[in-house]
Amino acid sequence: MALSGMRGLSVFISDVRNCQNKEQERVRVDKELANIRTRFKNERGLSVYEKKKYVWKILYIYMLGYDVDFGHMETMALISAPKYAEKQVGYIVTSCLLNENHNFLQLVINTVRNDIVGRNETFRCLALTMVGNIGGREFSESLAPDVQKLLMSSSCRPIVRKKAALCMLRLYRKNPDVVNTDGWPECMAHLLNERDLGVLIAVMSLLVALVANTPEAYWNCVPKCVQILERLTRGQDVPQDYTYYGIPSPWLQVKTMRVLQYFPSIEDPSIRKSLLNVLQTILLRTDVVKNINKNNASHAVLFEALSLVMHLDAEKDLMSQCIVLLGKFVCVREPNIRYLGLENMTRMLLVADVVDTIRKYQAQIIASLKDPDNSIRRRSLDLLYAMCDVSNAKNIVEELLQYLTTADFGIREELALKAAILSEKFAPDLSWYVDAVLRLIDKAGDFVSDDIWYRVVQVVTNNDDLQAYAAEKARNYLDKPAVHETMVKVSGYLLGEYSHLLARRPGCSSKEIFHIIKEKISAVTTVTKAILLSACVKVLMHCQPPNQELFEQATATFRRYENSVDAEVQQRAVEFLALSRNGLAMVDIMAEMPKFPERQSALLKKAVDTDGDAPEVSATKLRLQQQNSMALVVADRRPPNGDLHLLSVTEAGASNQYPKHAAVAESQASEVPHSSQSQVHSNGATQQHASGTPHGDLLGDLIGTLAIDAPPAEPTTGPSDSQALEAPPKSPAISAASADSLALVVLDAAPTQVQPLKSVSEWFRELSVKDSGVLYEDPYVQIGLKAEWRNAQGRMVLFFGNKFTAPLRNVRGSVLSPPHIRTRSAVVPETIPPRAQVQVPVDVACIGASRETAVLDFSYNVEYTPVKVQLKLPTLLNKFLQIAPVSANEFVAWWRALGGPPSKIQEVVRGVRPMPLTDMADLFIRLHVGVLPGLDPNVNNIVAATTFYSGTAATLCLVRVETDPLDRTQMRLTVASEVPNTTYELKELMKEQLVDIPSLAQPSRTSASSLAAMGLTAPAAALAGLI
Repeated sequence: MALSGMRGLSVFISDVRNCQNKEQERVRVDKELANIRTRFKNERGLSVYEKKKYVWKILYIYMLGYDVDFGHMETMALISAPKYAEKQVGYIVTSCLLNENHNFLQLVINTVRNDIVGRNETFRCLALTMVGNIGGREFSESLAPDVQKLLMSSSCRPIVRKKAALCMLRLYRKNPDVVNTDGWPECMAHLLNERDLGVLIAVMSLLVALVANTPEAYWNCVPKCVQILERLTRGQDVPQDYTYYGIPSPWLQVKTMRVLQYFPSIEDPSIRKSLLNVLQTILLRTDVVKNINKNNASHAVLFEALSLVMHLDAEKDLMSQCIVLLGKFVCVREPNIRYLGLENMTRMLLVADVVDTIRKYQAQIIASLKDPDNSIRRRSLDLLYAMCDVSNAKNIVEELLQYLTTADFGIREELALKAAILSEKFAPDLSWYVDAVLRLIDKAGDFVSDDIWYRVVQVVTNNDDLQAYAAEKARNYLDKPAVHETMVKVSGYLLGEYSHLLARRPGCSSKEIFHIIKEKISAVTTVTKAILLSACVKVLMHCQPPNQELFEQATATFRRYENSVDAEVQQRAVEFLALSRNGLAMVDIMAEMPKFPERQSALLKKAVDTDGDAPEVSATKLRLQQQNSMALVVADRRPPNGDLHLLSVTEAGASNQYPKHAAVAESQASEVPHSSQSQVHSNGATQQHASGTPHGDLLGDLIGTLAIDAPPAEPTTGPSDSQALEAPPKSPAISAASADSLALVVLDAAPTQVQPLKSVSEWFRELSVKDSGVLYEDPYVQIGLKAEWRNAQGRMVLFFGNKFTAPLRNVRGSVLSPPHIRTRSAVVPETIPPRAQVQVPVDVACIGASRETAVLDFSYNVEYTPVKVQLKLPTLLNKFLQIAPVSANEFVAWWRALGGPPSKIQEVVRGVRPMPLTDMADLFIRLHVGVLPGLDPNVNNIVAATTFYSGTAATLCLVRVETDPLDRTQMRLTVASEVPNTTYELKELMKEQLVDIPSLAQPSRTSASSLAAMGLTAPAAALAGLI
């Protein structure tokens, strides 16, 4: 680029590098930017050399991380230059400084098109390179046909066609409609006959994107792809430039095999046979060598071939050959190769009939659990979990339990969960399952979730033959001097329920069991204390014949905790003390807990979720999600209903919460009607929960302040709202009084019962001066908003949260833009799952000044009830304002220069809500209008300045507010700027905000002396003479 000849650029770079600190660097950069700005203003005196030098400096400053808000026009002017040296600078700097959404790029579309269709191939390459890097939707609509002609042209050099293919890929990603499905399959099949490998690699990248969306349209490319693989594996017609460490174009091989994975299994016998031969050749040639670069290339090809073998569901011999090769990789010392071997062996388990072959390497996989590399340990754990079955479950679980004591803390929770799932899923008998889980709790209690010991209690309760065995094991663990609290919970519960089954065994009398439990009470948390107190009263109840000494010890224990600071423990102690005096009458109340209804274990449900998250499945889900929508769906995996009937286990995975409450509710109750569920406590009190009202739930989102709660049992009627825009006309059945208050209208013009929970206008007023908050909420959906604004650009993220326990269907969401606003939004998915949240980004660009806002047209169906609402989005004028740091001299000079109307408008505003000047100044700051204290000689006035950004322009706006201390309900407002329309719109916006102020603090009296303390400078006196 011949930068060495630019002495000024070299000196500037040297000065920046020699700066001792960040402040010195900023001073030097600001000085240079001021110099460049001054020189650009006198553009006629600039030579071509100076233009290039200053543009290079701007790029260097931008790469240092500083904002550069000028010089874009000068940069793009270089693109139109006739000489290569100037055009090259223009294209390179434009590609770095601007992004695809920048409005300036629209100015160069014609110039870029002229270079693409021109005869100069060097200019073609420059233009295609820029479009391939920053081209957006506008470029795709204007340039796609010309780029396609270059791609298909046989007269162009390969370098041009290669860049055309990559440019077409960029345009297709930004706007898939530019590719006509009817004609492109034939074009792509023709391009695959290309002999130049550079062009072929670029074309294959384009084909990957095309078949990812519509694979059925490109079946004619499959034979061509197989021929390319055959040509590469044989090394035929492969130039030396494309041979990497003896491997013919590994990049093209990988891309070609990836294309074939998007098609269903190939049925043509000749094509399938040729492809399998190619894959077998790749498997036989690949081995581990000392050269790292060659290993990387060969293994990239190999593992893509393995993925293709799995996709084709190849013959068992080829599958076995793949596993043998992976087994060799698992045994090597190089950690990267071992990791890849373990990962791909896990993926091979997705294919049937290979588990027996993989099991031969079980010892090597277990040895990898002790590898120093944490990523290898995790992959080994995943592989062991996936390959476990009834035949090897004991060995694998045993190894996992032994590994628990030495495993990293970061992996122990996952390790404990998988060990518990395998113990239950493949248990040869229930006693072994109880042994395994109790050992797991003993070794890793801190990392064992409550779901695990809840499930142990359920299994033991439902199997009478297991109860005595489990109680004996619990007694042995609880008798140890140091026991984890989770073990205390499960052991205390089991002993309370079933210790009477051990009464005839040595060391297991009721008195001895009580003594073991009593020793642990003082050292545990309040939740565990409650469980142990319930166990104590159960042990006392089961003691036959009654033992006076045991009775005295139990009552002493209950008295000790009847004054506990914890209400739950205190209530249990008081109630159990009263119950213990009833003798045999206590038996009916504290009877043994009934059996749980048979249903799927919560742990096994987690196992299904884990199995469904294999790499292939996850990649497919992600690919489909990206194809359907840019929106991000965040689902809440917790059970939608957490309410429990304490004598049975509720549906939806809530059964794992049972034992925790079972210590409270110990009485046998009849079946509770479906309309309500009761929690029966030992004091006889009940807590009613309406079954029609699911629990409120909280969905985490990026805003953090938006709580997505479950809908109430009956729809609520929100306050009146004038900000919500009604799309369809109202039905005559709606009265005049209620018609104005409806914020939602049913699609068929019939009134709906669904109303917002709060005034929509209130939410809108809050968002007019804030960047995040609630835009709308009703009993079923919540729409939140979070925004970022910078100059004339902005991005809003809309959060659509489904609060209901059923999916929202037929969801529609579109942004309607006024003429001065340009928006681009992602597609809202048609269905929002229960308890899920959808994030939809909306890009905003301001073209001009106006008080009109964009509108969100949103509708959905909930349980066959259509709902529609139109909501104003906070794309107000103040979002594109930035506080301007104007000095007193600059303010006076600008104010004098702007003169009178229409650039300067003055109006007396009446009906202003009274407020002190401090609150008014705070309101201005929240509107991004910067207050300049001490500039006006009258302490009852406010002077402010701001900059309005629109399109490519930045307009300085000056504001003066004159108030009457005797009458705060009126004031004189003066706004001035170079653009009359901006002046008028800003004046109207400020007038609206001053008359209808969003939730400010209550006015308080502020003495004029506090404001008079601000000193007046000489420019203030000058301003007083001007106004």
